[in-house]
Amino acid sequence: MKKPYQIEAQRAVRQLEAMAAEENLAVQMVLPMAEMVGWLRQGVGALIRQAGLRVMELLMEEEVRERVGERSQPQPERTANRWGKERGFCMVMGQKVPIDRPRVRTTDDQEVRLGSYDMFHRGEPLTETVWEKLMLGLSTRTYGRAVREFAEAYGLEKSAISEHFIEASREKLAEMMERRLDKLRLCALLIDATPFAGQQMVVALGVSQDGRKTILGIRQGATENATVVGELLGDLMNRGLDFAELRLYVLDGGKALHAAVKKYAGASAPIQRCQVHKRRNVLDHLTDEQKPLVAKKLNAAYALEDYNAAKQALDALHRELMDLNPSAARSLGEGLEETLTVHRLHVPLRLRKTLASTNVIESAFAIVERVCANVKRWHAGDQRERWVGSGLLVAEKQFRRVQGHKQIPILLRELEALLPSKSEVVKRRKAS
Repeated sequence: MKKPYQIEAQRAVRQLEAMAAEENLAVQMVLPMAEMVGWLRQGVGALIRQAGLRVMELLMEEEVRERVGERSQPQPERTANRWGKERGFCMVMGQKVPIDRPRVRTTDDQEVRLGSYDMFHRGEPLTETVWEKLMLGLSTRTYGRAVREFAEAYGLEKSAISEHFIEASREKLAEMMERRLDKLRLCALLIDATPFAGQQMVVALGVSQDGRKTILGIRQGATENATVVGELLGDLMNRGLDFAELRLYVLDGGKALHAAVKKYAGASAPIQRCQVHKRRNVLDHLTDEQKPLVAKKLNAAYALEDYNAAKQALDALHRELMDLNPSAARSLGEGLEETLTVHRLHVPLRLRKTLASTNVIESAFAIVERVCANVKRWHAGDQRERWVGSGLLVAEKQFRRVQGHKQIPILLRELEALLPSKSEVVKRRKAS
């Protein structure tokens, strides 16, 4: 519900627009050449800014003249009078720039709102501008000094900019989290949980059949648990993502992710365990002296193109690790078969570089870390989601098609041969 002053301001603006349309008024501005040259010494921008302020003053004076009449001329039918001036401001790119606004009062002592001043006072939205500049690395503390266009401008204090960013980032996050996914045809869905500011941020990223990457959604949790992941996948389904469609699921190896995908996509859904996470988990059990040789053998095994050859190499490494470090061997053996899904599907090497791991999401988080570098304190609430969502949207704008995107039809053919029919998947989902 609009407040009385908002209704009055809108009425004043409409009256000004009607006055300008009906009477075809013209405002002329004369600027002394000496003043213009003085402004130009500071740059063309200074001339434009100062001339703009003069235009505002002239427009307000013209509106007053139309409402009150000419100065020093008796008018028996006069209903309002000039009432001096007072300090006000206009909004320019979110900055409050001081101006002197004329006042008008009716003969029965009621203030008359000027439509021109209300339009200048309203200004343009700042939230999008603040979001873009903070994503480029400005902080709320330095924003005012960096963007101030007028020496006398105010209204760019840290608290004001912070409020604008909160509003803008919430809108951006809501826009991303509410995007419909009905028409999105994905060949792969990547899900990864990344530690961020003391919390786990679970991110879903889709690779479309033409190789384009899209951030699908995020969820925040204290740990990577089944509830958080299930909510994320459930939200994707509610927004139109069909889990009965053929696609590859690339996961970071967490049990919660694995269980949630099986629940929504069926027990036969092809899952590719992230080879980078697997390598990292195995090496974490080893000493610094043991790591280089084991890492070399892991890299060589995963680089093999043939599934059987890669499986034999990993089995041989598993036997070696049983003698060297049983914990590392058990880590390698856990879910080993799923780290070779891209091999089993005969995914071409170039495309396999993208689909064998969740590195795409980790690379996007590198941009998130950069845009969040100016945040000094993290609070409860939606602050983490807003900043992570904003950073991921910045990363999304920089996404290119995946390497080997022209080979995606090969992956789709292999999936069709491997998976049961869509109707069988739907029946299985209903039964579960």
